[in-house]
Amino acid sequence: MIKKLYYAALTYMILGLIAGVYYLEITKMTGFTGNTMPSVLHTHLLTLGMFFFLIVILLEKAFTLSKSKFMAFFWVYNIGVAWTIGMMVVHGTMTVMKMTVGDAVSGIAGMGHIILAVGLILFFICLKERLFGSEEK
Repeated sequence: MIKKLYYAALTYMILGLIAGVYYLEITKMTGFTGNTMPSVLHTHLLTLGMFFFLIVILLEKAFTLSKSKFMAFFWVYNIGVAWTIGMMVVHGTMTVMKMTVGDAVSGIAGMGHIILAVGLILFFICLKERLFGSEEK
């Protein structure tokens, strides 16, 4: 499990660095100077991905989170992050290219946030189970 968490953190670090370059290049190429989603892609990927999974590695080492329903959290959370980031790329690119961003894009992005929230809830359920056991005292 530690290896899987390490590779998740590494992947998000690489994507975060690529996102920073993407933002700089797309805004330079189009001459765009306003606020746009690609400006925060870099920080979202590093925070929700790399830093989060580096912390989860430490928690796994300390509390063996993988002895709980950890894989459900892992996959739901990653799907939520990927969905959310993907929609940030779509929305931001459309904004930079001066395309109309419809309500459907916002609705689909909202689904990513909901999936991400479910993943975080599953994480705290796993953490609570490993910290306090399965029965509430």
